Amino acid sequence: MRESYVIGIDFGTDSVRALVVNAHTGDQAGTAVREYSRWKQGKYCDASSSRFRQHPLDYLEAMEAALLEALDKSPADVRNNVRGISVDTTGSTPVAVDRNGTPLSLLPEFAENPNGMFILWKDHTANAEAEEINTLAHSLETDYTKYVGGIYSSEWFWAKILRTLRVDSEVRDKAFSWVEHCDWISAELTGNTDPLTLKRSRCAAGHKALWHSDFDGLPPNEFLTRLDPLLDGIRDRLFSQTQTSDEAMGTISPKWAEKLGIPADTVIGVGAFDAHMGAVGALIEPYSLCKVIGTSTCDMLIAPNEEVGHLLIKGICGQVDGSIIPGMLGMEAGQSAFGDIYAWFSKLIVEPVRTLLGEEAAQKLSKELIPHLAEQAAKLPVTENDIIAIDWMNGRRTPDAKHTLKGAILGLNLASDHVRIFKALVEATAYGSKSIVERFRKEGVPIHEVIAIGGVAKKSAFVMQTLADVLNMPIKVAASEQACALGAAMFAAVASGIHKTLPEAQEAMNSGFDAVYTPRPAQTAVYQSLYQKYTQCGAFLENDFLRKWEPAPENILSASL
Repeated sequence: MRESYVIGIDFGTDSVRALVVNAHTGDQAGTAVREYSRWKQGKYCDASSSRFRQHPLDYLEAMEAALLEALDKSPADVRNNVRGISVDTTGSTPVAVDRNGTPLSLLPEFAENPNGMFILWKDHTANAEAEEINTLAHSLETDYTKYVGGIYSSEWFWAKILRTLRVDSEVRDKAFSWVEHCDWISAELTGNTDPLTLKRSRCAAGHKALWHSDFDGLPPNEFLTRLDPLLDGIRDRLFSQTQTSDEAMGTISPKWAEKLGIPADTVIGVGAFDAHMGAVGALIEPYSLCKVIGTSTCDMLIAPNEEVGHLLIKGICGQVDGSIIPGMLGMEAGQSAFGDIYAWFSKLIVEPVRTLLGEEAAQKLSKELIPHLAEQAAKLPVTENDIIAIDWMNGRRTPDAKHTLKGAILGLNLASDHVRIFKALVEATAYGSKSIVERFRKEGVPIHEVIAIGGVAKKSAFVMQTLADVLNMPIKVAASEQACALGAAMFAAVASGIHKTLPEAQEAMNSGFDAVYTPRPAQTAVYQSLYQKYTQCGAFLENDFLRKWEPAPENILSASL
């Protein structure tokens, strides 16, 4: 039998990964990772105002380099046997495009304008716009937020569009339409970026753009113009239909086929978000919670429509038919910061070293610090008097999105050292995960097991053991270090016709699991008590403390509970 190969392309926050896979066995033929050069330099971003933008040239240049390297690493006959490519990206990461579907920042006059670039998922500049969307939606007979947990987020499509139109008249005048990253990069590979005809991802549209069949697509123009007249007519320049990612976007363009040296009939699949395709790569099953753990988390859950489709689950990031597995209800939740919190704490320690002792010492410390802290924290006992931290350093995504919230560390005394504070931060991210599990259960959706993928899941046994103890559930870690790219490759195998269904592709191409973390009863019992303190402190922070601050503080360091 002639071997067939597919390629999964995974666009993360900092880099893009290309994975060439045998579609019949799942064996890896070649892989490569390339960072985004402009992003690495900190260009176009301002963390103090939560502005995070990425230039499309970063995506194009890094993708081409990663694809060529991955193919070059593959056996010689692989190039001629590539049959499909699918892409996953972060989201919601939209961009303003002209009539041809060209991102505005690829035009000379917008080349350095952050508002003409992709607005990264963690950009929170549209907090006010998100609140306006919620206020209007909740006042109407039809609540257009009901399928996204009842709360619209500043991380999502409409809030970012409205904010940009309000603050930048040049972008407002030039923008014909808006396209998610996962849709645009897939369309770019086909050569058809026309915003009126390119296929739109069900995953992106349903979870972030308020698309639902009950609404005949997107919210009506009447809703949008009532929100702001600047949105008048934009619905007609977007889309009404969406596709699941087992479908084909089209075939590769001659330009990209020539660049990559692969067949001209290579199929390009409809794109989706990284976490959703990652869950597929990790063999998600009904009522398995798949946690994609990196700088933030995305928590994926699927269930039969006939069992939970009647529910409206409050405070999550959406419930969308077919957003993960076609034919199943896909549900999304997540935390706005997870590994980012550890990175923040590391930076607090490393930066003075850089200033006082130089770059070489700082780099050495930066490389060794988190593993050292984790090793030392694992030796500490878990007691009911431990420090409590709140994991809202980048706001709260789930449950009940509210990105104006701030983080906190409570229960400090003069014996509170760096290891104990790090332990508290790790526990805080675990408590945030537990609050998501508790919300699903409260809303009538059971969770039978936990699957973990992502950098933190693969690298930190301390974090994963803490998470298992706090959740009081075993956690299986997927063997693949590239679960998102592998999931994309599985979709490519279906879109190109190699496999008839996604479960068939999963069965043939999966890499299984290589670790299981089991809860420790003694620690779990104490964490039940500490979690109650976490929820009480969070309620105080949200309802009684921060609202009294004008402006709200960046963080709170409290000496007592």
